[in-house]
Amino acid sequence: MLAQVVATALVAAGFAFVGGRAALGAAMGGLAVMLGAVMLAWRTFSGAVSGADGALMRLLGGVALKWAVLAVMLYLALAVMALDPLAVVCGVLAALVANLVAMAFKN
Repeated sequence: MLAQVVATALVAAGFAFVGGRAALGAAMGGLAVMLGAVMLAWRTFSGAVSGADGALMRLLGGVALKWAVLAVMLYLALAVMALDPLAVVCGVLAALVANLVAMAFKN
């Protein structure tokens, strides 16, 4: 999560030279990914495990919640707030790539 925060902040700082709304767009894109990951973890790991089928249902529900949160946040950023689409997509990609790199170097 820390890698996602740092990557999103760096991209938002880069887009700050373009304008405030572009920086906000990059931050919203990264925040959408991070909030989705938090919701996935909360749904998957909260509560007691009641067997393999219960764990699988929690995981699937968490993934569905993650994608729903991501879709709503992107809708808010692009359609409602009318932020810069390139900045939003760059924020999303920065957070996703940072997550992959952090997982690759975890060990």
